[in-house]
Amino acid sequence: MSKAVRFEQYGGIEVLQVVEVPEPTPGSGEVLVRVKAAGINPGESKIRAGLLAARWPATFPSGEGTDLAGVVEGIGPDVTGVSVGDEIIGFSHRRSSHAQLVVVNATDVTPKPENVSWETAGSMFVAGTTAYAALRAVALRQGDTVVVSSAAGGVGSIAVQLAVLAGARVIGIAGPANHAWLADHGVTPVGYGEGLVERVADAAGGKVDAFIDTFGGDYVELAIKLGVEPSRVDTVVNLAAVEQFGVKAEGGGLAASAEVLAELARLLADGSLEIPIAATYPLDQVREAYEELEHGHTRGKIVLIP
Repeated sequence: MSKAVRFEQYGGIEVLQVVEVPEPTPGSGEVLVRVKAAGINPGESKIRAGLLAARWPATFPSGEGTDLAGVVEGIGPDVTGVSVGDEIIGFSHRRSSHAQLVVVNATDVTPKPENVSWETAGSMFVAGTTAYAALRAVALRQGDTVVVSSAAGGVGSIAVQLAVLAGARVIGIAGPANHAWLADHGVTPVGYGEGLVERVADAAGGKVDAFIDTFGGDYVELAIKLGVEPSRVDTVVNLAAVEQFGVKAEGGGLAASAEVLAELARLLADGSLEIPIAATYPLDQVREAYEELEHGHTRGKIVLIP
């Protein structure tokens, strides 16, 4: 037996339970991983609350979690390139990574660099691939000026760094507590609130070429007011804005591969990319972890340690 997060109905954090479950067995093309760290994400809160039931319904009892890093404990038939004892970064398509043991496809893992911490490795898939896809969606080029909302959040903190690496001029919208961190990473910080359009325009010193919205609210409308072409606006939150403004809503699904994960891991290993870790919680405190996540305004990622 092993422990895993489960919920039996839609609801708030009170529906989350950590229960004993049978140890999973890897099938053909699968590996069994002992999870060392697993990030949590806002989308999981929305799925648990039933807010995405029309698009991604839950089947009860439901597991939870996509991000993971850990050690391979077993391999199923027809697995090549992965061995027992390998330290890996990976992802689950089955809402199952918030657990001590998880079975994943062998093609959905990549080696964990030795100098990358478990907490960082286990929290990079959803946020990292979402940021990667967003940059691709807005066709970011060297010399462009790009604005990122919630620039110190889980996705935003990675997106701004990838944009800087791409040679763009990056303006990050965030609260004052995160301005020093953004500036240290080559980003021009701008505080949110009244007068934001004018502050961003002043910071840009001219045309804004692209806008990545990782927060929602009225940020897509802000991008349009700034004169950004809708084809170069991507929101990972405000799906209704696609129809209203003709913008894009391309998330991590378009970059959800072990190849992209390996590329991000290389950037982490050589120090080109940092994933800020806001907090870590043991698996038994999964409710407390989501309570902090749902309060918002955390810098970077919150991670479960099974």
